[in-house]
Amino acid sequence: MKAEDLARLLAYYRDLGIKDLYVCPRGSPKESLDFDPAERSASRAEAAAAHPSRFRPPAPEPATMFSELELPSLAPAGDTLEKIRADIGDCQRCRLHQGRHNIVFGAGNPHTKLVFVGEGPGEEEDLQGVPFVGRAGQLLTAMIENTAQKEGIPLKRAEVYICNVVKCRPPDNRRPEPDEMEICGQFLFRQLAVIQPKAICALGGTAARALLGLKEGVTKLRGNWYQWMNIPVMVTYHPSYLLRGANKDAKREAWEDLKKLFHFVYD
Repeated sequence: MKAEDLARLLAYYRDLGIKDLYVCPRGSPKESLDFDPAERSASRAEAAAAHPSRFRPPAPEPATMFSELELPSLAPAGDTLEKIRADIGDCQRCRLHQGRHNIVFGAGNPHTKLVFVGEGPGEEEDLQGVPFVGRAGQLLTAMIENTAQKEGIPLKRAEVYICNVVKCRPPDNRRPEPDEMEICGQFLFRQLAVIQPKAICALGGTAARALLGLKEGVTKLRGNWYQWMNIPVMVTYHPSYLLRGANKDAKREAWEDLKKLFHFVYD
């Protein structure tokens, strides 16, 4: 198990209220071999014959009484997007709930081959409860549909699924804190596990860190393939970065990233 997968697993159990996990060892330590085995065997046999009550068979080791501990999956059997949304409920697991209007769960085709993951809701998203409906969302829609059209791929925004790392708007649109990302990460994990897309597009550095556990910036990560639970991940710029006066090279690179992504998914 990779370190990032273990971290997500432990965070999941923490949110369930489980504080301690116990794993029984496989087998017991071997006895020291600094002796003659035949001599020790003989001496034990003689002692057992003389004092049988002192040499009753020992109780079985824990490993012989219990099989190896199997931890339940982060994604429960029979999970669905509806169950995940119900489990979120009126979430108050972190501080982000204090200023939100709506939980922004996700939107789009639940049977899609492609999922876009952003950072978190903005002001318009918070008011409407739908991801990527503000200026950045309008740009993302144009990026998806215009790139697909130019490449001869019949794709509309409604045919993909879009969600965020955190489901509540951070104050003043700041970046989510690590603990906020961990708490919401369990629900993102389940969303992706349910949808099982052919590929994931991480929009921006926060989404890339949440999915891949990498610390490098987007400029180093973008345009390359990575993996999340054996699902290919493409990293590209967040639309809000492109709106903040990003240079023409960044816009061209984002277009190249989407071209590569779309042809991989839909060709």
